[in-house]
Amino acid sequence: MKEITEEEMLRKAAAYCAEAERCRGDVEKKIARAGLEAEAAERILARLEKEGFIDDERYCRFFVNDKLRFNKWGRMKIALELRKKGIPAATYENALRNIDEEEYILTLTQLLRSKKRTTRGKDARECYYKLLRFAAGRGFEPALAGKCLRDILGGEDYEENLD
Repeated sequence: MKEITEEEMLRKAAAYCAEAERCRGDVEKKIARAGLEAEAAERILARLEKEGFIDDERYCRFFVNDKLRFNKWGRMKIALELRKKGIPAATYENALRNIDEEEYILTLTQLLRSKKRTTRGKDARECYYKLLRFAAGRGFEPALAGKCLRDILGGEDYEENLD
């Protein structure tokens, strides 16, 4: 296998960052796969950050926005995925706090209404819990999902006896 030079890897990493928003962890993995030594990789990453190719805060803002709008993910799932990418909690928590609460609740409500049409159960309680598990799987907070479900199902509260 042909060995790649530091300058060549810098060009490739810059092109990789220019085609889509990337976090530091994604670029580190790409550089590591190329087999570059650690000091050279760190110099490349520092230069990409200095020149604005890599910005984890900007990445988090776009990631949160895209996953909420297009994938219909909740805060918990988004945070989990950002942690997997090695982004510090302080960085992604700021982006999560900036989610518009009305849009967030509307997204959850539309998601639950859509899923309700295809959810079957022996009674309303079973459907409620299936929808609650569905919302939790998408990363929405159980308390918020329960509130939205009570609104959708006409005020029925199936959590009163869960102690």
